[in-house]
Amino acid sequence: MLPAQQRVRPGWYAGTADALYQNLDILRMHGPRFVLVLAGDHVYKMDYGLLLSDHVDSGAEVSLACTEVPRAAATAFGVVQVDTGGKVREFVEKPAEPAPSPDHPERALVSMGIYLFNAEALHTLLCADARRPDSSHDFGRDLLPALLRDGAAIHAHRFIESCVNIVDGHPYWRDVGTVDAYWEANMDLTRVRPELNMYDPEWPIRTLEEHLPPAKFIFGSPDDRGQTVESLVSSGCIISGAAIIRSLLFTDVIVERDSVIEDSILLPNVRIGRGVRLRRVIADRLCLLPDGFTAGLDRAADAARFHVTDQGTVLITPEMLGQHLHDYG
Repeated sequence: MLPAQQRVRPGWYAGTADALYQNLDILRMHGPRFVLVLAGDHVYKMDYGLLLSDHVDSGAEVSLACTEVPRAAATAFGVVQVDTGGKVREFVEKPAEPAPSPDHPERALVSMGIYLFNAEALHTLLCADARRPDSSHDFGRDLLPALLRDGAAIHAHRFIESCVNIVDGHPYWRDVGTVDAYWEANMDLTRVRPELNMYDPEWPIRTLEEHLPPAKFIFGSPDDRGQTVESLVSSGCIISGAAIIRSLLFTDVIVERDSVIEDSILLPNVRIGRGVRLRRVIADRLCLLPDGFTAGLDRAADAARFHVTDQGTVLITPEMLGQHLHDYG
């Protein structure tokens, strides 16, 4: 694990490529033949061994994992055009009019931000990019276009060939780099048949296992204030006569009586008082929501206190509530 450091020059990492460049000595110390570069804000299941095999077979200097998305959504990604052999012919970062996929005209082939480099080619490319004063030191904006201009062989690896989680013929992949995308990806998991299978024993998801007691549900009632429906509730949670509807509760969350939590995400160590109403809310860890608190019901009132996205997701942090770490008990 390499935390962000100011190792080469004063200043933090200037871009994705600069982050690798500033740790290039550590990469070289290990002497790899290949370097796999991954994004930290994506959710998917991929067999990287199949990606590596495809890269070696292609004979390319770099392979770029690609997937198809609706053309309207492709404006947020780097759009790729390939020839019949899978070689990248053009790469355009976030175009206003994305080029259609050759297989599906209503969709576009986009970069997933997953790159597999021949190590020596990556070393040369990073050093050349570091010397360019006009570069933003980003893979999508600078390195890939530079490779194409130089005539380098870039192979487009189709994600569907290495995806472990395919539902109805489509590989599951979510970019959760925005508040709304993060909310939507979490809400996906509350469905009766979620597209991301977290219960597959053949391909388990490894995560931090905290030593906490099981979730506990007490003070149920026959009305809508004592139920948990289409929700995920983690260890250490206590639900005391509240309604949890299409929501996700991370570890060590307490929800008191007569509260109703709908379409919301409560991160670890959140405390919810009595009679609280939340709808389409993300409550950051350590938030303390007092008795009678409401959010997600009045957009104007929410916008005056919290961060509200264009799609109406309300993000609440302890700082927005005027709370500090010592307030937590």
